[in-house]
Amino acid sequence: MGEWPPLIAHPKLEVLESKPRENFTQHRIRLQIAADQTADGYLLIPDGKPPFPAVFVPYYDPETSAGLNPKQALRDFAYQLTKRGFVSLSIGSPGGDARKPVLLADAKCQPLSYLGYIAANAHHALASLPEVDARHIGIVGHSYGGKWAMFGSCLCDQYACAVWSDPGIVFDEARISVNYWEPWYLGLDPKITRKPGLITSESPRTGVYKTLVEQGRDLQELHALMAPRPFLVSGGSEDFPARWMALNHAIAVNHLLGHDDRVAMTNRAAHPPTEESNTQIYAFFEHWLK
Repeated sequence: MGEWPPLIAHPKLEVLESKPRENFTQHRIRLQIAADQTADGYLLIPDGKPPFPAVFVPYYDPETSAGLNPKQALRDFAYQLTKRGFVSLSIGSPGGDARKPVLLADAKCQPLSYLGYIAANAHHALASLPEVDARHIGIVGHSYGGKWAMFGSCLCDQYACAVWSDPGIVFDEARISVNYWEPWYLGLDPKITRKPGLITSESPRTGVYKTLVEQGRDLQELHALMAPRPFLVSGGSEDFPARWMALNHAIAVNHLLGHDDRVAMTNRAAHPPTEESNTQIYAFFEHWLK
């Protein structure tokens, strides 16, 4: 998927505005996500005595994760977890548009791998905060954020655990929302820009995605990198019960390492999160990070 730029050990985190909110303090922040690149977002710190466990919550925009978008109330993972005693860090798509990722010139990698790089720097930012217990940092995201969380947690082994909400945990060219072949994920090709949508003869595979498929590879090889760290697939329309087939590989790798309780999956009928699926997500983090 290409080589990352050098990681940032202590990313700059600038507080732009602070105000109390319910049982926590809301900080609007600007985070250094690469050497010459920043992203605005929110850092929520609960009241009480630190250090606290923490979560990184990537999504299209940081407002949804921080509970500031009432139209997306069930995608407010950062807000809900902070109310439960977690520090949370939320940022959105680099450059502001998920379909037009802004990669630095020295990023010789696919956009989805670059999101993994940003997640690694976000972990370093959280771990540098005096309010955070650096041993207990997780990551969670939904849909596009779920893909980001999956690649971030698998490619940065410092995350203690992860939740991936309906990202599409395997390649599936029959489902348009699984879309790893798109140029903003793994299909970036400097010579060809395919028409977005399902793969057809007029709009074929491109980029690294084409190579991975031709080599017979799939994402269960990525999942294996989580072992022995625990992860939960909060499955919906894209990650239905039959996806357990792919998770058997991660279960086997964990078993080899002496663990039989590190791979979990829940299921709901539709893509959006529900009250039940979110309750399961929060219980997962309370178990593994508290």
